[in-house]
Amino acid sequence: MTTVQNRRARVRGGELDDCLRACAVHSGKLVGSVDRRRIELAEQLRKLLVVVTTGDAPTAAPAAPSGAAARLKRVVKGASAPAAGIPNDVLDALLAVANKALECGYDDELDLALVISDTVLAQRKNSRAGWRLRARLMEALGDETEAVPAYERYLGLTDSDGFGVSAKIAGLRVAGEKDRELLALLRRQCPRAERFAGGPATDVWAEGLAAHAAGDWSEAEPRMVGALLALAAGQAPVADRQELLGQYLELRSARGDADLPALTEVLALYAEQRRNRMRGPVADPTIGGVQWVSLGEFRNLIAGKSICLIANSGRVGSSSMGAEIDAYDLVVRFNSYRIDEKHTGGRTDIHATIHKHGFNWDQPVTTRLVFGGVSGDWKHSLRNRLVPGAQRHLGDESLRWPVRTIGKLGSDVWSGIPTTGFNMLFLLDFLDVSPTLDLIGFDFYESGAYRVPEAMKMPITSVHEYTSEKEWVMQRAQRVTDMRISLR
Repeated sequence: MTTVQNRRARVRGGELDDCLRACAVHSGKLVGSVDRRRIELAEQLRKLLVVVTTGDAPTAAPAAPSGAAARLKRVVKGASAPAAGIPNDVLDALLAVANKALECGYDDELDLALVISDTVLAQRKNSRAGWRLRARLMEALGDETEAVPAYERYLGLTDSDGFGVSAKIAGLRVAGEKDRELLALLRRQCPRAERFAGGPATDVWAEGLAAHAAGDWSEAEPRMVGALLALAAGQAPVADRQELLGQYLELRSARGDADLPALTEVLALYAEQRRNRMRGPVADPTIGGVQWVSLGEFRNLIAGKSICLIANSGRVGSSSMGAEIDAYDLVVRFNSYRIDEKHTGGRTDIHATIHKHGFNWDQPVTTRLVFGGVSGDWKHSLRNRLVPGAQRHLGDESLRWPVRTIGKLGSDVWSGIPTTGFNMLFLLDFLDVSPTLDLIGFDFYESGAYRVPEAMKMPITSVHEYTSEKEWVMQRAQRVTDMRISLR
């Protein structure tokens, strides 16, 4: 068990050259790893090396090709960070490394993410991405007292809450309140626990387990509750406290002579704090009276209407096609679309979005289709991200993942994860009820991305088969111009 008493101090950062050395050292640790997450982290470290050796970061003479770690060490050896602070390309590369390290979740990787987080915020005190990284990292480390202010700082620096941070903050605050209520309730239910709350939590917990094994619950329970109180007083990581609390409740629930009303009261608070940490409070459980639409009902909504699908591409952002776009019967936009009426048009009838991000979910549309590959995650996102009143129609589970569930294209046929745009286009082509089906500005990101500012830092992910999607489109194209691909 990890506790405040035996948890090792984590390395902290701040200076750019020290941070780069830490990245170099960590790169060497990943050689030969078979862990998918660490392999992906190694790739981001390799990209950081490329930026450092070719960009504006501190550089040295080119090194012989003897491994990424060795080269990066030579690049930063003895170098000092420039007075101007961290360059933009290095900042982006470091953030990509830290995010992958955070995904790994292991202690060594969390240490690396912490060093990078400290460095980024020391160099860029108003970095939105830096503060969001800090908040997610503190939450992963179980330090909600730092996570909440970091999330708040991030919100103060952005105009768009596309990542659902407000709900996260509310959830953590409610969970903290329920934690305190739960501990107070345990104190009342087990007054003798106070006698053990001042001792080392690890030792007291072990004594409680030994008493339970001996069949003496009257001595086991106060020690277990005392250990939980000690952990809370010492601000132990949330994950550690949750693990022991779960074990205690499991042992207590298994007792045949359990006081059911008292146990039910404890379990209710436990469930409430767990639920709020997962998704935050739900303001409107009916989702604002939205009308769910199935595959057949969606077909009826679009039948006989001209449709245009607007890419989030740089080409659209300078197209001057706003009036032409708004002349279609239905305008479809995707994910983090950006509106500039002269170029993009001003109307959005259908918003198609992946469930993982919350960009533009607050923008009023007639129909919102939310795509997602895993049913449970999809439902979770709808509960957390959907804004009551922002849509009249919402696609139900029959419209959740068109390429896979409607087209039946498994990974053996279509290996990549289908993009939001391809899911939407596949659905419209499958229904085949629109006399006009035009794609505006679809160059598959050759002209770069054109999104709301908050989403511009998001990478164009490599998990999608853009080449295959382009081939699919072009095989069905009836007419092609520089800005428009017509499938009907």
